[in-house]
Amino acid sequence: MASPTAVFAPRLLGLTLILLAAGCTIHVPGIPEGKDGPPPGPVDVSAIPDAVPRAEPRSRYGNPSSYVVNGNRYHVMASNQGYVERGIASWYGSKFHGRRTSSGEPYDMYAMTAAHKTLPLPTYARVTNLRNGRSVVVKINDRGPFHGNRLIDLSYTAAAKLGILREGTGLVEVAALTPGRQAPPPPRAMKASLKSPDLFIQVGAFSKRYNAERLAERLADSLNRSIRIKRADDGEGGEVFRVQVGPLASVELADTLTDRLAQLGIHGLHVIID
Repeated sequence: MASPTAVFAPRLLGLTLILLAAGCTIHVPGIPEGKDGPPPGPVDVSAIPDAVPRAEPRSRYGNPSSYVVNGNRYHVMASNQGYVERGIASWYGSKFHGRRTSSGEPYDMYAMTAAHKTLPLPTYARVTNLRNGRSVVVKINDRGPFHGNRLIDLSYTAAAKLGILREGTGLVEVAALTPGRQAPPPPRAMKASLKSPDLFIQVGAFSKRYNAERLAERLADSLNRSIRIKRADDGEGGEVFRVQVGPLASVELADTLTDRLAQLGIHGLHVIID
């Protein structure tokens, strides 16, 4: 019997925008001159408290049923209940400070906020750095990041508290919170003695192992990278075979491979963090 996992060996930063109508197509404004970065002076982020979840109506702006940016359509979730996802976090700072977010609120790089492509606005969420165990609570009030591999764009302060400023990105878990309910505890802190999470790019999922093996063999030759096939239940009594490239040593390598896979005609990729 085959094992569940087989191995084959061979920023754009978040964009602030206003969503004016359900189902509309978004025209992203031009990026102003200059690079993004931290505040002009030192900030004691330890003195800035986490966001406190509270019941709020859905924003009049930023919650269409779907919208389009750079030719890609995004569908806004009807509810954030039960949402938990792992992925890559980035951050945005001084370049966007004071500009309107998708919810209509001004972006404040000193506040505990974030941007997400599909969660309803506002959503409160716990964000945990899976490499150092640090955890914060943010208010998601903006749309982005529109880089294909990124899950969430954090404010400068949130990124600083999570310890991802220097590298610019981090591997995180995002869990939506419900105001009035006790927040679930963050994932167990990663200790130095424990293995860091592994980063993969999922390039396809198939109901038949044969099709997964064909793609894995093709990519092993083209990419000269390790490819694994991971078997899982499909939730309907069947199986699904996921083809994943990795583990990858860095987010930068994941970005490079994403571009290479696009050249090979493979799109709709997913970041997987084990």
